[in-house]
Amino acid sequence: MTETTGGGFKRSISVIVLVHVLAWTVIGLVLFVYQPLSLNIVVPIQLWIKQAIVLTLVITTYYINANVFVPRFLLQNRMRDFFILLVLLTGTVIFISTFVDPLLHIPEVMDKAFHHHGPPRGRPGDHRKDFPFFMLMLTSLVLGISTSISAVQKWQKDQQLRQDLEQEKTTSELSFLKAQINPHFFFNTLNNIYALTAIDVVQSREAIHKLSRMMRYLLYETQHGTTLLSKEIGFVHDYIDLMQLRLTDKVTLKFSYPSDLKDVQIAPMLFLPFVENAFKHGISATLPSYIAIVIEQKEDELCMDVTNTIFEDQQLSMEGNSGIGLANTRRRLDLMYPGKYKLIIERSTNQHYMVKLKLNLA
Repeated sequence: MTETTGGGFKRSISVIVLVHVLAWTVIGLVLFVYQPLSLNIVVPIQLWIKQAIVLTLVITTYYINANVFVPRFLLQNRMRDFFILLVLLTGTVIFISTFVDPLLHIPEVMDKAFHHHGPPRGRPGDHRKDFPFFMLMLTSLVLGISTSISAVQKWQKDQQLRQDLEQEKTTSELSFLKAQINPHFFFNTLNNIYALTAIDVVQSREAIHKLSRMMRYLLYETQHGTTLLSKEIGFVHDYIDLMQLRLTDKVTLKFSYPSDLKDVQIAPMLFLPFVENAFKHGISATLPSYIAIVIEQKEDELCMDVTNTIFEDQQLSMEGNSGIGLANTRRRLDLMYPGKYKLIIERSTNQHYMVKLKLNLA
């Protein structure tokens, strides 16, 4: 994996370098080669040297601004220093390009070249003392392009970094929340199986078998970010069957789900906290109890309703102990279905606790 990533990074750098080389080659041919060749004279070697120096100045200006001035001054809100440095850099480029002309005797050699081919319009010797507006415009254009490209690239890099950090944060939080839910579930389930072994060995074996199947689901299906809805419902079904082994005839249990299920991807272990809380807090050993779990699917909408009785002696326990699972589930919903879910939790006047969850899977 490391080698693949490194190879991809090197290829990306190579592509960027190739693009820059091709871009400067095209610019050099258009600006600094086409112009001398269009003069219809034998171009002196000094003029080619001058054009090469100017191209070098332009390239140097671009990268100094892109790699030094923009990141260290402009993007650090040091605007005054940035503009002062741009003025100094522009002045330096113009000074060097102007100084090169007498150094290479450009006016003289160009006069000789034009003298042998007749006096063309606008010979360089006629304007040797003019201000170099061409270099000023060219340098300003290069600095503007360099600043714009560097600023956009920095913005894109920051945007990608924010997305990567958010994704990493989301993945870490989901792993942490799932790790919190699973031990909470196993603690309650193992207690139930332990109590069952003293009553019925056959049923305890069946319970262990169901638990092992549920553990396989946790080990293999929850390693990914999503799982099939049919598998999630199957997991809930196993849990309910496991819990039914210890229920008395005072408990009325209803569990329904679509027979013509449309399999879609959902977050794993999403329904369990609500079902688990219903069994944990909705059952009384002496009083009639009621638990209803209904899962419905309507096109791209998935609904789950859980209703259970709640007793006076369990309200305080429920408020104090069940908050972890429900709070974590809310957080998972926020992370995986932002703006696409609706969760309503109510306690009715007739001592019933109701949970309504709606997911938009579109």
